[in-house]
Amino acid sequence: MNTSSLQTPQGTYRQITVNTVVVGSGAAGFNAADRLWMLGQHDVAIVTEHVKAGTSRNTGSDKQTYYKLTLSGGDPDSVREMAETLFSGECVDGDIALCEAALSAQGFLRLAELGVPFPKNRYGEYVGYKTDHDPRRRATSVGPYTSRRMTEALEKSVNEKKIPIFDRMQVIRILSDRSRVYGLFCLDTSAPEHADSRFVVFRCKNVIYATGGPAGIYADSVYPFGHFGATGIAFEAGVRGKNLTEWQYGLASTRPRWNVSGTYMQVMPRFLSVNPDGSEEREFLFDFFTDPGDMLTKVFLKGYQWPFDVRKVKDGSSIIDILVYLESCKGRRVFLDFRSNPGGGGLDFSSLGAEARDYMEKAGACFGTPYERLLHMNAPAVEFYRGRGVNLAEEPLEIALCAQHNNGGLAINAWWHTNLEGFFAAGEVSASHGVYRPGGSALNAGQVGSSRAAEYIAARRTGEPEEERAFLACALEAAEQMNALADEAVHNTAGTPVQQLWDAAAARMSRFGAAIRSSEGIDAALKETRRELSAFSGLVSVASPAELSKLFRLRDVFICQQVYLSAMRDYLERGGKSRGSALYTDPHGEKPYAVLPDTFTFRLDNGAGAGVIQEAVYQNGACEISWRPVRPIPEDDDFFENVWRSYRENGNIDE
Repeated sequence: MNTSSLQTPQGTYRQITVNTVVVGSGAAGFNAADRLWMLGQHDVAIVTEHVKAGTSRNTGSDKQTYYKLTLSGGDPDSVREMAETLFSGECVDGDIALCEAALSAQGFLRLAELGVPFPKNRYGEYVGYKTDHDPRRRATSVGPYTSRRMTEALEKSVNEKKIPIFDRMQVIRILSDRSRVYGLFCLDTSAPEHADSRFVVFRCKNVIYATGGPAGIYADSVYPFGHFGATGIAFEAGVRGKNLTEWQYGLASTRPRWNVSGTYMQVMPRFLSVNPDGSEEREFLFDFFTDPGDMLTKVFLKGYQWPFDVRKVKDGSSIIDILVYLESCKGRRVFLDFRSNPGGGGLDFSSLGAEARDYMEKAGACFGTPYERLLHMNAPAVEFYRGRGVNLAEEPLEIALCAQHNNGGLAINAWWHTNLEGFFAAGEVSASHGVYRPGGSALNAGQVGSSRAAEYIAARRTGEPEEERAFLACALEAAEQMNALADEAVHNTAGTPVQQLWDAAAARMSRFGAAIRSSEGIDAALKETRRELSAFSGLVSVASPAELSKLFRLRDVFICQQVYLSAMRDYLERGGKSRGSALYTDPHGEKPYAVLPDTFTFRLDNGAGAGVIQEAVYQNGACEISWRPVRPIPEDDDFFENVWRSYRENGNIDE
């Protein structure tokens, strides 16, 4: 790595030249850098907006899961069987599923060696439990903060190797000619007021993009504050999107942002709504349910059926998500109240369904208020909110139906290499999942993908960056355009404040492009997004250079929203039906409950589209959508002598 200066008509900028830049400081990003160094590729640097921010470090759940091959007991399991489980999630490429299964034990054991305290029995077996969409007992956990412990352990390993970390660097343009990456153009958020030094340029041969999911496109989000993603500028650079319609949504508190899964639902709190000013409090679930026992049972089941699932709307627990969404659409605020039982007074545990009643009896929790039951069953769940300024014994908890995870993202091959040469994507930003996935598989995917990218780079893409002329052309163009955008926004006193535009765009996406989708809503949102993006430079204003970070982030959000909404519209136009965490209004379908609005008339996909994958390309302000068959699970020759010979010759690393 070396540092020099880049001369442009707009100013002289610091230029860092390095073989590989890892973008992001979560579990996938740190692992990518760590693995590169271990494989002998030491010319690597990490670029991050805030080393202590991001989803990996700042998110979790009641019991955050890591999914890997079975490593205990007598239950049969194999790499192939785990790959088939992942592949069965629909719209999943088989080669990626096989990689995630094959490397799951390696990645998991590496984390254990780094000090992540995954539980094992006295004989050294790493015990597991069943998670959702899991036929075995492959899941494990270190509690609510599994991904945080992973990130901290990997960060420690990176720091011990003295791998350079460039903090407070926001990537605002990927330097490419739409076929190859040449570098990154960044805003130094620690000095945005200095026009001659606010930008920094990285020239590199490889980028491992580990920026997480595009959280900034939604208002109702369980992603931690400070995590926004940067998928839009990857689309702008020419990277293909894949499975962009597939998300995971669920109920979460809004301050702090946290999944209200597990025990939070199993103790059966009250669901309240109020007007924005706090008036007219009411328990709105009673407007729908006539049988209190049925209502309580469905609330209980949300604990371990946490994600919204269209298959569980009719006679299932996902009706709770819909009722919360509907109440929010009325402009009312929704809360969980643990201070007293639903309906007031005592709770009739005999009215619960057999599954819920049996669970509560075994837990010894058939007594008291929801708060008292929560304290009895899971005291750390109470302390979590108390430590963040919310005392569940004294106040209700505001919630919403929130975006939680993007199962799609940037299209990758089996080395997590995108269609842009030298540009790799790892972690949630990459599209390794499909419609459904086992709980905790995302943490494994981030470790596997970053390891695969590092292995490929160390074997095939070492050395100095090439094509200096192409890099210079891209860098000069970025300098001109980003400077012009910044100057216009700073001086545009008649423009719309950047935060106001962002709030409106994110709210629009949560209303029309989240769990509940209709052709009319998507078209309206897409039309408005296109209009604002095309008029962006003259539309937006910033109060000072300190807001330039928001300016460039909003631009990324608009691009991202356009591509994602275009993918949703195309899915509907091709006859796509409701699946996963997305309910698409279909006037030719059925309404699960007569009292629901017509918006909730839909038809289930039932696996009809499981064998095809949607991909999207953004260019010149427009999106092109295409479809292809899934790649099957490979049936390679695994005869030892043949594999050994190939491994000796080329390390079995090819495209």
